[in-house]
Amino acid sequence: MNLERLDLNLLVALCALLEERNVTRAGARIGLSQPATSAALARLRRHFGDELLVRQGNRYELTPLGTALRAPAANAYAMLERLFTSRADFHPATERHEFTLLSSDYAIAVFGAELARVLHAEAPGVRLHFLPASPGIVENADSELGGVDGMLMPHGVISDFPAVELYRDEWVCLISADNPEVGERLTMDDLARLPWVVYQRPFDAPVARQMSMLGLEPHVDVSVHSFQLLPSLVAGTRRIALIQRRLACLLRDLAPVRTLPCPFPAVPLQEALWWHPVHTHDAAHIWLRETAARVGAGLPALPGHPPGG
Repeated sequence: MNLERLDLNLLVALCALLEERNVTRAGARIGLSQPATSAALARLRRHFGDELLVRQGNRYELTPLGTALRAPAANAYAMLERLFTSRADFHPATERHEFTLLSSDYAIAVFGAELARVLHAEAPGVRLHFLPASPGIVENADSELGGVDGMLMPHGVISDFPAVELYRDEWVCLISADNPEVGERLTMDDLARLPWVVYQRPFDAPVARQMSMLGLEPHVDVSVHSFQLLPSLVAGTRRIALIQRRLACLLRDLAPVRTLPCPFPAVPLQEALWWHPVHTHDAAHIWLRETAARVGAGLPALPGHPPGG
């Protein structure tokens, strides 16, 4: 396809039509008359060779292709918007700006909260939004990252994108403080025998893949979409969970649990801020990356590691 012949205004119309599923509402949203919006829909239908929107009774529904296009169209729109709002300079003390980062609740608690405090002090006009990464981030990292300012994610999930290193962490095992079946240390037999609470998205916890490679397939009793819920779901039960040491320290008073070293050499976490290359030379983004690196370097040290490590 020759992009030079493609009217990129059609992307604006496509996003509005797929989200509103109504020609009149889509036109009002982007400032076009109904005839002009209908003409844009006709051009889009010719381009894709698909109806995109089909009438069912008194409403429109998306075709399968229309449904598939909705997320990548929104990401492409967001990436173009960020591209054309790039700045040559940025003054954090006086600027009004908005950054959006994809993150798990773990990274928000351990790193994002401190980043937000620093931004509040140094850039009072800056707003920070945290959103969860979709399950498609591994396969569609280019489009997913293009629509936001970055993603907090450990190494081992995506690659081939620029990143700034933030901090190190390590995995520990979490058990109830009154679990009578576990002494001062855990064994691999304990991991195979005890029921588990697991975080639902394995791409956020690469150590789960390591366990599988060791031949350990945990018996999952509960799965949850939040690392911070793990202590509450372990307390008062026979269950076991894997949790990041920094988060475990933050949550130590949340529930009566205790942490023990993993009975295998769990791969440590190296958390990083990843971004799409379209943001590399934007002054506001450069400031965000430098600030993130400074915040990460200033985090309390893990035992036996330097600050941030």
